[in-house]
Amino acid sequence: MIAARQRVKKYRSEGGAADLARIEVLVPPAARNEILAMASRLRAEYRGNKELRALYDDALRLYRARILDNVDLNRLPDLRSRAAVVARAMIDRGDARAFAMGRKMLDRVAALAG
Repeated sequence: MIAARQRVKKYRSEGGAADLARIEVLVPPAARNEILAMASRLRAEYRGNKELRALYDDALRLYRARILDNVDLNRLPDLRSRAAVVARAMIDRGDARAFAMGRKMLDRVAALAG
């Protein structure tokens, strides 16, 4: 059995909160729920971007040569637009696995946009 202190230390270094910063702020009691909602939204957005980045990197590693003919991804402004272009190319030109990965990427892009 692992001690509580060691479990917390492991969670903060390897678990779901490993790449998040713990902060403490003083706010009026009436604004507490607003701050908690904002923190929740920021965590969800951060995790969504992190998952989209992982999918994007995997897609380029696996399918770059087959799906990107004359596309210069560096001309696109951000990760979401790059991921959308890569996802559509995977859906159009890839195999069944690429199609599934492309749909998943488009779902993540849509979730982050709205």
